[in-house]
Amino acid sequence: MKIPFRVELSGKVAAVTGAGGVICGEFARALAECGAKVALLDINYAAAERVAGEIGENAFAVPCNCLDKAEIVKAKEQIDQKWGKVNLLINGAGGNNPRATCDNEYMTSDLEGVKDFFALEESGLKFVFDLNITSAFLVTQVFAADMTKTGGNIINISSMNAYRPLTKIPAYSAAKAGISNFTQWLAVHFAPCGIRCNAIAPGFFVTNQNREMLYGKDGTPTARTGKILSATPMRKFGEISDLIGCLLWLSDENASGFVTGTVIPVDGGFSAYSGV
Repeated sequence: MKIPFRVELSGKVAAVTGAGGVICGEFARALAECGAKVALLDINYAAAERVAGEIGENAFAVPCNCLDKAEIVKAKEQIDQKWGKVNLLINGAGGNNPRATCDNEYMTSDLEGVKDFFALEESGLKFVFDLNITSAFLVTQVFAADMTKTGGNIINISSMNAYRPLTKIPAYSAAKAGISNFTQWLAVHFAPCGIRCNAIAPGFFVTNQNREMLYGKDGTPTARTGKILSATPMRKFGEISDLIGCLLWLSDENASGFVTGTVIPVDGGFSAYSGV
């Protein structure tokens, strides 16, 4: 992937969680291409290792369950030993779970055999909240401690769900709203320490996580895809490259040094469109 522009990130040590996934893997590539040393953290070590291998000498993979504080501390120690203290943190770990997803968009009286709101599992709700909120909380606790002495930069990954909750996925929508709120809280709390905190809120991108919801097994768009595109003024899904410019801008102190506490939509106009 060709980055849209270059910023100077030499001297930056970045930790990217969820870096074995589609979006955060590309984030890691872009940061490394701009000169940062990048640690790719993921519970799926093989996926992170593959991406790190493709990037080359400016990257290495670290196995890490971001819900286990001891593992996060161990990952930090490995990064400290190899490259020094992290001063750029990308909290990208997150996702949804089928146990917290309804089959139906609306509650009606004829839902026999359908997984409705009342059939959602408590374990699924807890899993989604932990995966999105708790992971960001724990990772930030571990890595931001050093930043309080030297300054730093935290970029969280929110979602369009934080602006407009989507049908079927109540837990994920609420969790991402929590990420946006947590981003603003961190920005205020850490401002005296020289730590900026912002979030990127992607619109609709085709990833491994949502592909089955957007396309049938034969590759034809689902009805949900039609609804999404009709509510997106640019009438298309985003490309991962569309997020890179925002990432690099937020990562560069010279470009965005006075920007903190923001949640930036990259959504083709979805959050601005009322439907009429």
